[in-house]
Amino acid sequence: MEGLGAGLSALAFWGFLTAVVVGGIWYGIREREAQYATLQRLIESGQPVDDAIVGKVLGGKGDVEQGLRIAGMITLAAAPGMALLGWALGRIEEKAFVVLLGVAGLVGCVSIGLLVAARMVRKRANAAADRPPFGAR
Repeated sequence: MEGLGAGLSALAFWGFLTAVVVGGIWYGIREREAQYATLQRLIESGQPVDDAIVGKVLGGKGDVEQGLRIAGMITLAAAPGMALLGWALGRIEEKAFVVLLGVAGLVGCVSIGLLVAARMVRKRANAAADRPPFGAR
């Protein structure tokens, strides 16, 4: 009976996780539909619609570079925490230290990747700002 309880617990966990993911996707789709409907009403009302308005209605999710940098800093702070947890658990089970040290290394690599991505986004944005608009001479 112990195996059945563990199996049902795992099933409940993965079912909840699936419901959260599907709910997030559904919410994103509905939000996007509302944004397109707003833009369509603006066009149908005869108001002038330029790139700034379209960007404000459809985009406006935030600064990508800042989001990548924040995620990089959070994961960078988590890496030594994982190593410290490995050291603490290593006093109980020797193999735990080596395993969590590897996890800490992986988290550190992910954080470095996020920080590099933030820098690349900034460089591309600066290069795009320096370029003349399409069709301009």
